Amino acid sequence: MTPWEFKAESVSNCNCDYGCPCQFNSYPSKGHCDAVVCMKISEGHYGDTDLAGVRFGAVVSWPGAIHEGNGQCQPFIDESATPAQREAILKIMSGEDTDPMATVFAVFATTFAKVHDPIFTPIELEISVDDCTGRFRIPNLAEGSARPIRNPVTGEPHRARINLPTGFEYDVAEVGSGSTRAEGAIKLDLNDSHAHLAHMHMNNHGVVRHRAA
Repeated sequence: MTPWEFKAESVSNCNCDYGCPCQFNSYPSKGHCDAVVCMKISEGHYGDTDLAGVRFGAVVSWPGAIHEGNGQCQPFIDESATPAQREAILKIMSGEDTDPMATVFAVFATTFAKVHDPIFTPIELEISVDDCTGRFRIPNLAEGSARPIRNPVTGEPHRARINLPTGFEYDVAEVGSGSTRAEGAIKLDLNDSHAHLAHMHMNNHGVVRHRAA
């Protein structure tokens, strides 16, 4: 098993209501799952390959709950990634060199009936986890944003967090509101639906745990 580890910031937007029941092993709000996730690695490695600065993500869709399978995935990686970095990210995303079911990548990989060929393209990505804001643009594929949930009466930001001490994606995530349009193999049209942003830290064995602030 090739050792790997990375720290990253991520922004995700799905079609569920705020909070996303899937985070708690419940059924998705609309009965099916459509989502996009974008990540930027701040530091990391896959074997001897440095992963710092790599941007990547996926558009994903399932006809029912994620664990019921028959999903599809469209991976994308920033075109600036080297061939070695591309290979490393695709292996991590497919669950290779990872303990069984230890990461979100390894878990989701078991639920896909179709993984489309990866797209190597420019990725514009801005993430501020603490501010609960994010913006991404992948030309000819997806464009979206995340922002704080607003109190419907006062208009003030309504801060909420999800803390999953035994989760496989993150330790703590800020919950926000997201909107995304995606075209291509998997189409998305999301408006003011669940979003979450997180500081990610994981390796071959799963999420590296940090205490919630």
